[in-house]
Amino acid sequence: MRLVCLGDLLLDVIVRLDEPLSPGADAVAVTHAGAGGQAANVAAWAAELGAKARFVAKRANDTAGRLVDEEIRTRGVELVGPVVEGRNGVVVSIVGRDGDRTMASDRGVAPDLEPEELDPAWFADVDVLHLSGYSLMRTPIDGAGIRAAELARASGARISVDLSAWTRIREFGPAAFRGRLETLAPDIVFANEPEWEIVGGAYALARAFSSAARNWPSRPPPAASPS
Repeated sequence: MRLVCLGDLLLDVIVRLDEPLSPGADAVAVTHAGAGGQAANVAAWAAELGAKARFVAKRANDTAGRLVDEEIRTRGVELVGPVVEGRNGVVVSIVGRDGDRTMASDRGVAPDLEPEELDPAWFADVDVLHLSGYSLMRTPIDGAGIRAAELARASGARISVDLSAWTRIREFGPAAFRGRLETLAPDIVFANEPEWEIVGGAYALARAFSSAARNWPSRPPPAASPS
């Protein structure tokens, strides 16, 4: 099975606090840094489970960009896409002792991926194309996502979309975001309840969901290769 994901390749920094933050003071914490981003995580887990995974992203040639480039490759993911001058994306997650999480996100150059920067060969052998909802809410990466879907469909692939954060959908505009989804006509939509509700799941996306349910048995996915 060949899975291609398109989205942000970010340096993911997780800070787990051992004590509450106090303004102007230090706090004891345990930290972890590594490659992240919603679609990048999907690609990494698919590779871990035995699928052939390819990730399409624009990234910077700075220190953060080089770190995440190296790490995602070590996880068995084929990484493609332009490398440019600029600032790679970084997301910092602060996790309190109660497990509550607060995130600060800087997407860097990732949303600047242009449709013209996609190589059709990246999508010629794909079984499933996965898109992050974040990639549909900024320009020009939204155009790149739509172009990727066109190329993948031409190869007979299914399309999946993770709606991502409902707060970002609210800022972007639920109706506009729903319009992007209808353009893509995904076979599979991943969402939690707040995300599903804000885009009107019972209204417009019901068609995509029903279509996926009807067509799913007609083309069973191939078994994941152990290599």
